[in-house]
Amino acid sequence: MDAFLNSSIGILAITIAQTLAILVPLLIFVAYMTYAERKIMAAMQMRVGPNVVGPFGLLQPFADAAKMLMKETIIPSGANRALFIFAPMLTFILAMMAWAVIPVNEGWAIADINVGILYLFAISSLGVYGIIIAGWASNSKYAFLGALRSAAQMVSYEVSMGFVIVTVLLCVGSLNLTQIVMAQKTVWFFIPLFPMFIIFFISTLAETNRPPFDLAEGESELVAGFMVEYSAMTYALFFLGEYANMFLMSAMTTTLFLGGWLAPIDMAPFNWVPGPLWFILKVCLCMFTFVWVRATFPRYRYDQLMRLGWKVFLPISLVWLVLTAFVLKLAGWLPV
Repeated sequence: MDAFLNSSIGILAITIAQTLAILVPLLIFVAYMTYAERKIMAAMQMRVGPNVVGPFGLLQPFADAAKMLMKETIIPSGANRALFIFAPMLTFILAMMAWAVIPVNEGWAIADINVGILYLFAISSLGVYGIIIAGWASNSKYAFLGALRSAAQMVSYEVSMGFVIVTVLLCVGSLNLTQIVMAQKTVWFFIPLFPMFIIFFISTLAETNRPPFDLAEGESELVAGFMVEYSAMTYALFFLGEYANMFLMSAMTTTLFLGGWLAPIDMAPFNWVPGPLWFILKVCLCMFTFVWVRATFPRYRYDQLMRLGWKVFLPISLVWLVLTAFVLKLAGWLPV
């Protein structure tokens, strides 16, 4: 019995240590992504950006966090109090849970399960519940309209994302994320599957409600949408959840199409750089593109958003899926 308890406690301690090793750096990255986004957009718009709090404005994320902690959480009188507070917590927790299966290096995953890609797709699909609950529980027409927009938008783009993922799975023959990365030793999948790579990345913009697809929180017409009634730490949890989801989608893009932790060329000096650093650099490249798109493109109208998802991305991804299966079958790589 003692041996069982000792082994269980040991496994629990290792799991907690692995979880903290992922979540603590992730939260630091999320905090400084807010600073990086403001600095990048300021440079693109010929402004200065944050430069007052600390040297070069590097303490600005901590000032923002302190401000959110000290503010009062205001709950509207007509709101459902329990669901109103639960919604941002759900969004944040789901964004953290998804990182359990992301391999930062070979063997560096909290749970290296054989259905990792299905787990990721399930968690990302559940994210819409936090937004819908927030919109309904706020008892505000603006918040409810923003939640409905987000639900339709996320469901629409998840369809084409699903076809893109199936295309990658056909090329690998496994649902394990580590095996998907190892299958890209010869060539990263963004080269043979380039149209699917573009569709997937644009769909991640829509999935995370980022510009130019930020219709769920359109400031000009919905006054922050589903978050309009939120303040202080409840708003901060939505904010952290959105940026954690951006990192998650960037990590998925890196894993599925950019070779994960693999170096671009298996020769010096590239192979001297450790795998986790390559993974972080690729994720940061995707995050920079998120900000670049925000600073460049105007917001879509809602009908344009839905038309792009259903009439452009869905047919292209479906046709490319069939073509990929046909080519793999001709090459003898597809068993059935």
